[in-house]
Amino acid sequence: MQDSQHRSTLGVLSAPPAAPPVAEHKVAQLYKKYRFSVFMGIFIGYAGFYLIRNNVSLVSAILKEYDVLTPVGIGIVANAVLFSYGLSKFFMAMLSDRANARYFMPLGLALSAIVNLFIAFVPAVSASITLFATMMFINGWVQGMGWPPSGRVLVHWFSTKERGVMTSIWNCAHNVGGAAVGGIAVWALHVFAVNEADWRPAFWAPAIVALLVAVFAFFTIRDRPEAMGLPTIEEYKQDPAKVEAETGEGNWKQLLFKHVLTNRVIVLLAITNVFVYTLRYGVLNWIPIYLTDQIHGTNVKDGILGFAIYELAGIVGTLLCGWLSDKVFKGWRSGAGLVFIAGVGIALGVYWWLPATTPIGWFYLLIAIIGGLIYGPVMLIGLQAIDLSPRNVAGTAAGFTGLFGYLLGASLASTGVGLLIQYYGWNVAFASLMGIVVLALILMAIIGKDERALLKKAEQTH
Repeated sequence: MQDSQHRSTLGVLSAPPAAPPVAEHKVAQLYKKYRFSVFMGIFIGYAGFYLIRNNVSLVSAILKEYDVLTPVGIGIVANAVLFSYGLSKFFMAMLSDRANARYFMPLGLALSAIVNLFIAFVPAVSASITLFATMMFINGWVQGMGWPPSGRVLVHWFSTKERGVMTSIWNCAHNVGGAAVGGIAVWALHVFAVNEADWRPAFWAPAIVALLVAVFAFFTIRDRPEAMGLPTIEEYKQDPAKVEAETGEGNWKQLLFKHVLTNRVIVLLAITNVFVYTLRYGVLNWIPIYLTDQIHGTNVKDGILGFAIYELAGIVGTLLCGWLSDKVFKGWRSGAGLVFIAGVGIALGVYWWLPATTPIGWFYLLIAIIGGLIYGPVMLIGLQAIDLSPRNVAGTAAGFTGLFGYLLGASLASTGVGLLIQYYGWNVAFASLMGIVVLALILMAIIGKDERALLKKAEQTH
């Protein structure tokens, strides 16, 4: 009954029904084949989203220098995509939990690529800040079709005991895509830009690559094991979920309120995400301008390189954070989060106070440390959201935390930091970010207490 309702609502995008069971002797072979395929699909597919998410930040120094946009204008345009992405990540997740991940994710990536091509090739867009921001808002909305189907695939194809490691590896797709767009943008600007003021190759070249990635994702992703005639991952791995999926007559809206909107841990995670994302983008979005404005002898390409270094370092940090949370903190994710956020505060302070005459290599080192550390908590919050929710609302729970992170956190990082820089200077902006570190630590400590109680309860139950 539910499947038919979903299909009538979502049409061709609906999650496929369960297929007839395959022969028992084929299960292990098919599971191995499809698990590798779907993981590569969501990893490379999600990296593709980062090629075309918010390329305004990459060319912000050009836009500012040639009076295309003021710092506040750059913040408004950059914030438009992050604001809409936060909304979409939640509302699209509600669809994604009932949609076919194989169709849903590639469609969103292809639509985002088309929007970026439109921005690059339609001159009227850059001539109007309103139109520019509107197009970036649309881009952010279709970008919201990336994370939720990835979370759906992770929850359905990987069991609880292995999901932490697999999620931390998958989360590196953020950084692979973020670093790749820096390389593609520098190459495209060098080869195709008609003059120093031409920023458009940094939009259209990554968009073409993203279209190719969308095709790859379509051919590699499969929605869930049951749709392929396989048993559920819990049955296959004999590894029960922390929170069992609810079946029967329960209304989906009731599940949403029970397990997401009124779930204390999920709500606390969402609030913490505000501050984590403020730190993430409060540093990342302004690297190109900070380096070119404040550091002697730097240029636009040096700033873009710093952007890429930040993202690449996040790969190491994410994997290290996942390992620490499993092996050192024994599943107490908040412990690793506290260590990493404190590290961000220390590195950010040094980055702020380095003299402008310091060789740029030291700035790159600190950018790498900050990037490596901040992506740990980014990964942990998403992991906790899907891990502590029934799998039939897991994407929505993660989307809810993302809603807060992007809607509020990214707003503070883009428009908020832009206003501080323009009217009060870099020192006030950095001091504000240091205050955000303190708030993030306080909230993570509060979550840590609740998380310990849940871990103790789970141990007693099993």
